[in-house]
Amino acid sequence: MLEGLHYQNAYVCDDLEAAIDLFRGRGLTKDPMIIPVDQEVMTPQGLKRQKSRICFIWIGDLQYELIENEVDEVGLYANCLSNGGPLRFHHICFRIDDWADFRARVDSQKFPIAMERAGAGENDLKFLYLDARKVFGHYLEYTWMPEPMWQHIKGM
Repeated sequence: MLEGLHYQNAYVCDDLEAAIDLFRGRGLTKDPMIIPVDQEVMTPQGLKRQKSRICFIWIGDLQYELIENEVDEVGLYANCLSNGGPLRFHHICFRIDDWADFRARVDSQKFPIAMERAGAGENDLKFLYLDARKVFGHYLEYTWMPEPMWQHIKGM
């Protein structure tokens, strides 16, 4: 599955502040906000905790997500292999317009679900990761969010 608006490349790092510094002078024009995330996600093995510190950096129409992992019961970020540098490429993200239609087709495609946001209400952020590492070498994330949330994220 490759569909929707590709708007994000995501990287795992060990030191979020050092990773942000790598973007200074390379298109970063304002200090990004660091966001703590502590959530339960659904996995094939049941509910798991995922805790991290993240930030979003927009350069043009592409968002860079930097992820400093703190608790990774899923193992989704810990399995991101080192490339010898401070940033390790992890996934790309697509924005989906019709989540119900998209989600109905997920189970019939070949990539397994690695994790999905648990307990998302009708107007809450929805996301899931497909494990496409055997084909693309990375995960594919898909998100849906209400338009006001999208506009807020674009302004970060």
